Amino acid sequence: MIEIAELSVQFGGVRSLDEVTLTFPGGNCGLIGPNGAGKTTLFNVLSGFVTPVAGRVAVNGEDLLEMADYRRARWGVRRTFQTAQTIESLTVYENVRTVHEHAARDSRPEQQDAVDDVLAFVGLSGLRDQVVRSLSQRDRRFIEVARAIVGAPRVVLLDEPAAGLPDRETDQLAQIIRSVPERTGATVILVDHDMSLVQACCDWTAVLDFGRVVAAGPTAEVLRDDRVLAAYVGEDAT
Repeated sequence: MIEIAELSVQFGGVRSLDEVTLTFPGGNCGLIGPNGAGKTTLFNVLSGFVTPVAGRVAVNGEDLLEMADYRRARWGVRRTFQTAQTIESLTVYENVRTVHEHAARDSRPEQQDAVDDVLAFVGLSGLRDQVVRSLSQRDRRFIEVARAIVGAPRVVLLDEPAAGLPDRETDQLAQIIRSVPERTGATVILVDHDMSLVQACCDWTAVLDFGRVVAAGPTAEVLRDDRVLAAYVGEDAT
């Protein structure tokens, strides 16, 4: 569970988050809204890249904002980015292991087992020793997810993980995302403009616009909300 209370972020004269109060209940949660709504800013606050001017964030009762960003990664906050952050010159295995080395205190054999386990989970075992620069967009996206869930994360922030993927590959990714909370125990927050992906993965969804909460609750109910349909989702969600 992630409890956010009166969270505000100010960039000059722009308030990117304006007294946001939300409780993400656990499992798979969606976070949607138009461009500039504050979704990535919220991710940046949770992962430690942005310091809010006010507010509180607690994860399972622990004060997240009191932790330095590097401590949050070791504690269990993981994320992906809109642009894949894979290291081109490394293999698939090395890309995932690099994250795990910084986020866990496991021995080398334990690290190897954890990385091989997550590569099997996302379907990349056959590409374990391939250099990333030779791989497809689909494979890079799946590596990003593997990097975010290797080991024992507590919070997984997925920022448009299906960007650039065709429907069939998005469906494959949805199956993986749907299984992450059961596999890891983590709370997953998914940001994506693909409402079919949000519907497939998320039992609960919040909507932001201009840094404020517009709606929050069970995904099916939120996506039927007239304000959401009119302003943020459009006819494709019906």
